[in-house]
Amino acid sequence: MPKLRVMLLTGRTIEQGVAKERGKASKEYMESVSVCYTDPEDLKKLGIKEKTNVLVSTDFGSVVVKALKSLRTPHMGMIFIPYGPWANVVVNPETHGIGMPSLKGIPAEVESAPDKPILSLEELLEEQFGKKQYTSC
Repeated sequence: MPKLRVMLLTGRTIEQGVAKERGKASKEYMESVSVCYTDPEDLKKLGIKEKTNVLVSTDFGSVVVKALKSLRTPHMGMIFIPYGPWANVVVNPETHGIGMPSLKGIPAEVESAPDKPILSLEELLEEQFGKKQYTSC
């Protein structure tokens, strides 16, 4: 299976902002941030179609997200994951004393992962922190 070396960028999206109004534990929020916007040419290089699960890996971690065609092209060799728990797995947690990690320009690899599930928020938190998390009051 081909792996593609890319540069990871993160940031806010309109879809994420709208979904956040329903709550960070909502299905809409999860679907808006557990995605990886990818140049259509890079999807071809990976041999996958849009909406295929992909594994994104950096020096800081790995996470499964859904590949979506980026509407802002061309930008081969760059992927975008919206801010959120899934992006947090693969960004550098170091804040350099300012309280905010570096969220842009992170070297990453992407590979097809159609048989791997996208974890729910609760599953992701349990995997990352090793104990059951409660996402509602």
